[in-house]
Amino acid sequence: MLRKLFKFHGGVKPETNKSSSTAQPIASVPLPDRLVIPLHQSVGGHPRPLVKPGDKVFKGQRIGGADGNLSSAVHASTSGIVRDVAPAVMPHTSGLTTLSVIVEPDGEDRWGELERINFRAATPDELRDYLRDAGVVGLGGAVFPSHLKLKPGAGGRLKTLIINGAECEPYITCDDMLMRERPVNMLKGIIAMRHMLQAEEVLIGIEDNKPEAIAAVRGAITASGESGIEAIAIPTCYPAGGAKQLIRVLTGIEVPHGQRSTDYGVQCFNVGTAYSIHEALEFGRPLISRVVTVAGNVDSPRNYEVLLGTPMDHVVRLAVPRPDTDRYIMGGPMMGTRMPSFEVPVVKAANCILVGSPSLFPPPPPEMPCIRCGECAKACPADLAPFEMYWFSRSKNFGKAQEYHLFDCIECGCCSYVCPSHIPLVDYFRFSKGEIWAREREKEAADTARERFEFKNLRQEREKQEKAEKLAAKASATREKLATPGATTPAASKTEEGPTPARPSADDAKRALIEAAMEKARQQKAQVLPKNTEVSSPEIQAEMAAIDARRATTGATGAQAPAPPAEPSQPSNPQA
Repeated sequence: MLRKLFKFHGGVKPETNKSSSTAQPIASVPLPDRLVIPLHQSVGGHPRPLVKPGDKVFKGQRIGGADGNLSSAVHASTSGIVRDVAPAVMPHTSGLTTLSVIVEPDGEDRWGELERINFRAATPDELRDYLRDAGVVGLGGAVFPSHLKLKPGAGGRLKTLIINGAECEPYITCDDMLMRERPVNMLKGIIAMRHMLQAEEVLIGIEDNKPEAIAAVRGAITASGESGIEAIAIPTCYPAGGAKQLIRVLTGIEVPHGQRSTDYGVQCFNVGTAYSIHEALEFGRPLISRVVTVAGNVDSPRNYEVLLGTPMDHVVRLAVPRPDTDRYIMGGPMMGTRMPSFEVPVVKAANCILVGSPSLFPPPPPEMPCIRCGECAKACPADLAPFEMYWFSRSKNFGKAQEYHLFDCIECGCCSYVCPSHIPLVDYFRFSKGEIWAREREKEAADTARERFEFKNLRQEREKQEKAEKLAAKASATREKLATPGATTPAASKTEEGPTPARPSADDAKRALIEAAMEKARQQKAQVLPKNTEVSSPEIQAEMAAIDARRATTGATGAQAPAPPAEPSQPSNPQA
């Protein structure tokens, strides 16, 4: 019975350029002189390093532990010595660095002790934890941790499991060759995924320009005897390999932005992810390699099984690059990103190394003004208005750009491909998203700083209040102690009879202390004799005695005594 297929909005049909890299089978790559294995190779947190320089590691040994649930482990791709754990340039157009483990292979390529699990007897949660520690992520480009996607949702089961074998972008053929050469093991991985998701049916979508892959997968399904699994040929149209677009083509369901496909009973995985799940569950092998297409400006385009961490230049040399090579692009010509150098490592997201040159990818024509022809809107598979988002992105009016659903853009490049004014629309959209994310991070940092400041003030006020309460309680206790009548001592109670006199009040006690202090001061003052009075004349001594008498009278009465009448001054010279 023929299954009804649906269409998605927009899309383009560029030249595929796939035949040259599918003429030969998948080849292996010799060990390089060193492997640079970035610890951050998937969506989510940065795995923590589990090794240090000088350690001996074996193939498949875990060297980066998953940091939280939204993360995935990283493993050594071969046996050797850890030379360093340091930042290295990551395969990203920014040229930034990321913490990496640098391994010098010993040439033995010896496996370590592998952890195995019986997926038929284990629970789904145990299988998901196992896949997290095996480092399995989506190999279609998104590199989202697979153990999180292998949850069926609130219902506990899934209606449709979709396997993405469309591989719609030009030049890339790694999934095509995987389905041709390894369909049985891929199908075993699909069956394990179906078990974890409790899916009713499995639909494998493959573009109709891959007849050999379609035939191989259908033959494996027939040989397995499994029911409810179907390989479906879909029309060739870019970007049919997008998850939402493929779900739309096979089921007719449109998943809105911000919602999960599991809410609609559907989940989508790449064929390479299914194969890596089989390798992990059947043989205990973590994700340490992947199939990579090398195409473009080379004499022998081909697909290779590449160990993660291998320098791209080491792989490209096997395909014989041409002398005018000037760039490497990770991915295809539509969504790929230019690498900052030839020595960046192959990572889990690297499905293709596209070798470029000025003749193969000439400089784009100069950007001209937008004529609002609407061709970009017609080609947009997300049914957006790229020309409107372009105006607001160019003017840095990011709020308005978001109102036109900027983050619904999947950056497929269809709008830039059809633009008659040669405007790099996707670059504008990436710029806007980056600016919005940067502002969000700044806002979060400011909010965190404000919350810390407010908490500090609250803590200081609380401490001040607690201190005041302690002082008040101490003062109250002192007042109560002073106000409480004192009891007689045991000795007095034995020798004295009659009622015990009442204890003086706190004011009386304080007044007595003050008077005692004043009396002590007066006694000390009285003991101090004036200096330089031994040779004074009787008249001066009499005058000093009068002054002391007046001071004594003033201290006793609190009023100032009247001064004595001044004596007539004697002339200094009686003969004058």
